[in-house]
Amino acid sequence: MTVTTPAHAGENMGSTRGLPSLGPEGTRLLRLLDDTFESWGVTAGARPMTMPPLLPAADLAKLDYYDNFPHQAVLAAPLDLEGRLTTPFDGERGQWPAAALEPAGLGLPSASCYAVYLDHQGTQVADDTLVTICSWCFRKETHYEGMRRQLGFRMREIVAIGAREHAETHLADFTARIRSFAAALDLPLRREAACDPFFDKGGSKALLQRLTPVKYEFLYEDLAIASVNTHRNFFGDRCAITLESTGGPAFTSCVAFGLERWLSALTRRHGGWQAATEAVLDANARMRAGASGAAGPVI
Repeated sequence: MTVTTPAHAGENMGSTRGLPSLGPEGTRLLRLLDDTFESWGVTAGARPMTMPPLLPAADLAKLDYYDNFPHQAVLAAPLDLEGRLTTPFDGERGQWPAAALEPAGLGLPSASCYAVYLDHQGTQVADDTLVTICSWCFRKETHYEGMRRQLGFRMREIVAIGAREHAETHLADFTARIRSFAAALDLPLRREAACDPFFDKGGSKALLQRLTPVKYEFLYEDLAIASVNTHRNFFGDRCAITLESTGGPAFTSCVAFGLERWLSALTRRHGGWQAATEAVLDANARMRAGASGAAGPVI
């Protein structure tokens, strides 16, 4: 039996619901990309970690998550064993009514880094702490489209926790690395300031964010596939993460890669799974050889 694979990612029954699947070729490319980004973090000194897919809703609320990103929030609730008897599954709508559910005490985070800050809460860290993780993330969207816009997706992040200079240098170093990788891939990206509301919209930090952006995205065509983010000492304050050197609150920053979005961009640019995979392998070889240079098609 011959199995055909679509030229671009996410062309299957679940794509319009935000839940696409990947065949062998797409899985291989996703793993290759994740290994690539993880190796960047490990080479920089990051500790690989694995985080849970669910987080306590109370902890996310403490980080203002449900105030700043209510449109993206997805919650998990167990069945109420008595309620389900009087309010059964709604087969026509394909859902459990709220009356059949217990209160939702668990949240499905929209970014990997939240778990890192919560994992380090109440601890002292070295000024140059780095962590890298890849987690499932979840975002409610107005619509879904293949691998470009999903309900559930994988995000590789490299997270800096420590002194202000460490957090800032982390973003500068990885901005340069993303530029070099894009050049080696022949993947034209543009860098744009984004306006994710990490802080209370009416607060002084929100005003500072508007004056000095805290997030930059790297876009292929109209699709953001990577970002660099600084949170200043927001998560250090909220999670009581302090510096061993001074006892003051830690600063944080992170570099994020939406893996499925990279699949979409690469297959679109190079015309299919095999060509995209070869482009990544070649780019990695060029990066190791130092042939790609620091400049690239990022504007």
